[in-house]
Amino acid sequence: MADKDSFSIDALVPQAMAKKAENVGLAKVNLGPLRMISLAILAGAFIALGAIFATTVTTGGSEMPFGVSRLLGGFVFCLGLILVVGAGAELFTGNNLIVMAWASKKVTTGKLLNNWLIVYVGNFVGAISTAVILFLSWQWAFGGGAVGLNALNIANHKVQLGFGQAIILGILCNALVCLAVWLSIGARTATDKILAIIFPITAFVAAGFEHSVANMYFIPIGLFIKAGAGMEFWEAIGKTPADYAELTWGNFFLANLLPVTIGNIIGGAIMVGLVYWFIYLRPSWTGKDRQKAIETSPNVQ
Repeated sequence: MADKDSFSIDALVPQAMAKKAENVGLAKVNLGPLRMISLAILAGAFIALGAIFATTVTTGGSEMPFGVSRLLGGFVFCLGLILVVGAGAELFTGNNLIVMAWASKKVTTGKLLNNWLIVYVGNFVGAISTAVILFLSWQWAFGGGAVGLNALNIANHKVQLGFGQAIILGILCNALVCLAVWLSIGARTATDKILAIIFPITAFVAAGFEHSVANMYFIPIGLFIKAGAGMEFWEAIGKTPADYAELTWGNFFLANLLPVTIGNIIGGAIMVGLVYWFIYLRPSWTGKDRQKAIETSPNVQ
C-alpha cells in the first residue's frame, strides 16, 4: 500500500528533503557511464540555451538601468536549470549535493569523483557544442551585430576576473544553484520545482556570480565570434579583434574555468551539501537528540 504522504501536495520538510537528496545522490552515481554522460551532455546544452536566452534579452542593456538589465537576464537564464530539473539531466554544479550521500558513507569517494568527472566532461561537450551550433546559425549577428557584441563583452569580462575573485564568485554562485536544487527536491509538482528555481538562479545571475557550466558556453561563443566574424561584423559594432586581446582559450581555462570550478565545489558541496548533511543526517542525529529536536523544531520530522 502506498504511503499516504506520497499523495500530499505539501512540500517536503527539510529532514525529508535531506533523506531524498541522499537517495538521489546514490542513484546518480549508479547511472552507468553511458547514461551519465548522455544526460550530462543534455545538461550542458540546456544551460547553454539559458545563456543564449540571457545574452539575447540583455542586448542593448546599456539603455536600461543596470539592475533591471541584470534582473531580466537572470530571470530568463532560469530556463537552463528548469530544463535540467524538469526534463531530466545531469549537471555538475547540482551534483555537488551528492556529497550528502558520500558523507553518510552510502557513496564511495571513487564513485563521487567518477560522477563529477564524467558529468563535468559531458557538460562541457554539451555547452561548447551548443556554442558551435549557435555560431554557425549567425544568430549572434542579429540586431546589426548587437547580440554578438554583447556576447563578446560578456566573455571578455569573465576572462579578466582575478583568480581569487573568480573563486569567490563561484562559491556564491553554486551556493545559490544548490539551494535551488535543494528546494526543488522538496517540491511535489512541476510548478513547485519551477518556482523553487526562479529566485535563487535569478539572484546569482543578477549579482554577477560565476557558474562553471554556463561559462562553458559564454566564453567559447565569444572566442568563436572573435575568430570567425568577418569585417562587416566588426565594422557594424565599431570594434576589432584587438579590442579583445585577453579573450583567449588559455584565459578561458586558467583564468576563469579553473577558479570558478573550484569555487562552485566549495559553494555547493561544502556550504550547502555538507551543511545540510551535518544538520539533518549526521550519525549523532539519533535517539534522544533526534527526539528532542522533533519536540522543539517544527521543521524536523
